[in-house]
Order: sequence, then C-alpha cells, then structure tokens
Amino acid sequence: MRETLDRTSHRPWPLPPGRWAMSQRWNDLLFAHWPMRAAEIEELLPEGLEADVFQGSAWLGVVPFWMDKIQVHGLPSIPGARTFPELNLRTYVRDRRTASPGVYFFSLEASNLLAVMAGRGFYHLPYHWAQMRLKPLKVESGGAREFSFYSRRLLSGKPVRFAARYRGLGPTFKLAQSRPGTIEYFLTERYCLFTHDSMGRLLRANIHHVPWPLEQAEAEIEHNDLPGQVGLTLPDTKPLLHYSRHLAVYVWPTELVQQAMLRTGPAVASA
Repeated sequence: MRETLDRTSHRPWPLPPGRWAMSQRWNDLLFAHWPMRAAEIEELLPEGLEADVFQGSAWLGVVPFWMDKIQVHGLPSIPGARTFPELNLRTYVRDRRTASPGVYFFSLEASNLLAVMAGRGFYHLPYHWAQMRLKPLKVESGGAREFSFYSRRLLSGKPVRFAARYRGLGPTFKLAQSRPGTIEYFLTERYCLFTHDSMGRLLRANIHHVPWPLEQAEAEIEHNDLPGQVGLTLPDTKPLLHYSRHLAVYVWPTELVQQAMLRTGPAVASA
C-alpha cells in the first residue's frame, strides 16, 4: 500500500502537509448512482457547501464494499477490527468559498462497533452500527465476480435495510482510466471529504488514492431504505453502475475549513 503515497501526479492538489491518520483498503465495491435535482441535495447540506453537478444533475450514490488492512498511524493493529463490511450513502459537493470538490456522506453503516465509534468521534461522520453480510457468490473464468450484500441498521427506531446482488464484469469490461470531463471522474476522483462538528462548523479531511480502476457492473438492488431515511426519493430510473476490485486509501485528520484555507490556500479543481 505504501507505494500509493508515491503516486501523486493525478491529484488536483498536492498531498497535505503532516502525517496521514489512517490507511485502509476498500474491496469489491459497487458504485450505484442516481441523478438528483441539485435543490433537493442542497436542502440537506451544511452551510458552506453546495451540490456539485454533472450535466445539470447532482448525484446520489450508494456504495457497499468491505474494508481491510486498516491501520491507524503510529498504533499497532487492533485484533478483530481490520476486516468488516461497510455501506455509505454519499453525494458530491463543492466548498462555496473555494469551489474545492469533495464527498459528503449522508450516512455510513459498518458492522464493526469500534469503527462506528471512531468514525463518529474522530471524523464527525454519521456512522451507524449495522448487522451486515457480504457473501461472494462466484468467480467466473473470465474474471467476473458476483456478491450478495445485506445490511440492517441496529439500534434504530425505524428499519433501515439494504440488500443487493452485484457483479463486476471482469477485466474484459474494464473502463479506461477516468479523465476530467467524464462521469467516472466526477463520481470517483475526489480527494477530500466534508463533514461538520456538533457546533455546525464545516470540516474537511484530505484523502489520497490512485485513480479508481473501474469495471462495468450489473446489480439487482432488492431493498434500499437509505435515501428515505434522509428525506430523499430516488428517481424512477436505473442507477449508473460501476465496480472496483480494491483500492488503498489514506485519510488525514479533519480540520476546520477556514483554518485550512489560511494555511494552504484554496484547493480548486474542476471535475
């Protein structure tokens, strides 16, 4: 994974100063995205953010995957906390002052309670503890891979479930590396996340990874309560689907957006 830190020429801005806080590897991801009206998304964003749009639409994504090789900088590995499924509901935003693009999470589910507590405590992210199951179904000779994913939020007043079967169609159907101006670049090449603390202050955490290796995908989403839990209704259209086998990700600590602007200046990039 360390070689990821040496590959930076694709980034829209330089690696941030200081040490990364956490590294992890994301595996067997389904990216399922729907176009949304920007006004619907912006009603749910914290002050200081606006919906980023591609071809006139904001985009809402549901992303199931499993995580491993989790390492907190400077600490030994924690037994039992290095491999678990995760599920997130996300959209794409820009800082109103600098136009810096990033990801905003409406919710994140994880089966590991320690990860949920750390995500809430250190990154102010809306993590929820969930009963989850990701089951490999088959690997075909051509490289296609199929999975079954199930999640049910725990300690919730209302049921929040997600269930799907999805397939990456293999290297034969691998997409060319996404380039600026493509929908793939817009949806996946994001190098910071935004959130807010209990006082409503806008926070940013820098992220680093190499360009996403994407394949074409198929999926049957049997149940999806995630958008409704934040007040969104999906359009009556099929989602745009992508699959990725794995990617190493490094995450820096959160920082107040205004302080980050004073130290490094605005990080502006087009998507």
